[in-house]
Amino acid sequence: MGIGDKTEHKAEDVAGKVKETLGDATDNRDLEAEGQAEQSKADVKQAGDNVADALREASQAVKGDEKRV
Repeated sequence: MGIGDKTEHKAEDVAGKVKETLGDATDNRDLEAEGQAEQSKADVKQAGDNVADALREASQAVKGDEKRV
């Protein structure tokens, strides 16, 4: 995942929080639910980013160990 993807996913999370807060403030349950859904979607994407980063780091660590042998 590139930095652009991570930034986009964080922006989706923030947009969802704004919608949820606005929906709560205006007693608009549909907007509130839409915001919660956007946050959940962004959370899943961010989790995928974290998994990809961890796999990349593990791969680099293994490659580094192979060079020492």
